Amino acid sequence: MRDETVRLALPAAGDATERPISMAIVAMGGQGGGVLTDWIVQLAENHGWVAQSTSVPGVAQRTGATIYYIETMPPLDGRKPILSLMPTPGDVDVVMAAEFMEAGRSILRGLVTPDRTTLIASNHRSLAIGEKIAPGNGIADQGAVTSAIDVAAKTEIIFDLNALAIAHGSVISAAMFGALAAAAVLPFDRNSYLDVIRAGEKGAKASVQTFEAAFDRVKNGASEIAAPPPSKPAKDIPSLATPDPQLAGLVARLAQELPEPALAMGRAGLKKVVDFQDIAYGAEYLDILKSLHTADRNSGGAAKGYAFTEAAAKYVANAMTYDDVIRVADLKTRAGRRARIESELEMSQGQVLQTTEFMHPRMEEVMGMLPVGLGRWLGTRPRLLGWLDRRVNRGRRVRTYSLPWFLALYVVGGLRGLRRRSLRHAVETAHRDQWLKAAAAAVATNYQLGVEILQCRRLVKGYSDTHSRGLSKFDKTLAAIKLVERRDDAADWARRLREAALKDSAGKELDGVIQTIKTFA
Repeated sequence: MRDETVRLALPAAGDATERPISMAIVAMGGQGGGVLTDWIVQLAENHGWVAQSTSVPGVAQRTGATIYYIETMPPLDGRKPILSLMPTPGDVDVVMAAEFMEAGRSILRGLVTPDRTTLIASNHRSLAIGEKIAPGNGIADQGAVTSAIDVAAKTEIIFDLNALAIAHGSVISAAMFGALAAAAVLPFDRNSYLDVIRAGEKGAKASVQTFEAAFDRVKNGASEIAAPPPSKPAKDIPSLATPDPQLAGLVARLAQELPEPALAMGRAGLKKVVDFQDIAYGAEYLDILKSLHTADRNSGGAAKGYAFTEAAAKYVANAMTYDDVIRVADLKTRAGRRARIESELEMSQGQVLQTTEFMHPRMEEVMGMLPVGLGRWLGTRPRLLGWLDRRVNRGRRVRTYSLPWFLALYVVGGLRGLRRRSLRHAVETAHRDQWLKAAAAAVATNYQLGVEILQCRRLVKGYSDTHSRGLSKFDKTLAAIKLVERRDDAADWARRLREAALKDSAGKELDGVIQTIKTFA
């Protein structure tokens, strides 16, 4: 077979030209990544350079960041260069990450290399959706990113750019622009950067202040990665000082009935339970804790720092403050929630906040609000239940602070007086009592196993489908613990079961541990 391909001579058009400076910016919504990109392009063009920018948007707020890519260089003999549209692994001069884990993702993508890349990143965290919805502590380990940065980047400029921006009333993009100027990657002086910012109108003053602070921080301050702030110790939980004599009586009773190691957690739990329902519910909480502390004391808990009582103070409060329709409606109409959202959005005076939320109630949630007898009666009539579910079980977009929806939610949130007679409360109480009975029985013979059973409550959280999945894994875990409860290492197996259930939302790891237990149980 003859090769009839025509081959043309393609000699080089000329000598190799200087390569462009390439920069990748990784930012989330609201962090000003687009503004920062425009500033850099304008900066280059002000000096007669050719600049080009592109962006690939992420999925949504904190489920994916937008990657902005910039290439810039001076024209050669009046000819404009052809610039790339996307960053190429191993060929990026500057990577700017507006959040710490995004710096790690940039390293994984190959954008940060030790022979070329200057990495400018903020070491603060903005948790991803996957981290927030995990049953346990789903926060990713940022130590791995810290170690990778030390190896992957040629130059690293890492500090809390977000905190610096907030302190000066601006957004992180201005701080990143200042850090870029101090890094001296581009051959432009400080005033050229400031001229670009001052050319803007809204927020220019705050942006200049933030730029100056970041520039000085890079030039004069250390750039090592700051350690994350320590978690708030339990002893710093505010006391329940209150003029309400009934609540004051509960606080005094708590101090009399609980040991010192459990007092801080008991105060936090009591505050949570009373806020959820009322004073009488708080008294019930203390009754339960008193009973469990007695079991703790009789099992030699004093020598173990009353760990069982302390765990009970935390997890019993969580079990008693389950998320039902009433609770969700109450939380969504609180003034504190609106104030928190306004603060997070950094709203200025005169701006109006409107929130639209997606709500998808199931018939199970509606049925749970009904009185026990009516709810159980309805549960025995599947055809009627199915007919009602088809009308209830659908998504709704709710404008939370519009008057009709706010009033509707406010009324539902005010039904807490009916909660303790509802089907949902009866189900939750029966489930709670069964769990506590198992924990109290275990602590009498195996102290640590009793503590582990209490901590299994970590598996149950959230609302609707999330709650159902967590409850299913909780029940499965307790059933598996029953298989090993007579073993000396029962507490260790209980811990393994719980951790497996927390790590894997699908439950495959938990099933694996259970199968292992069944081989020797």
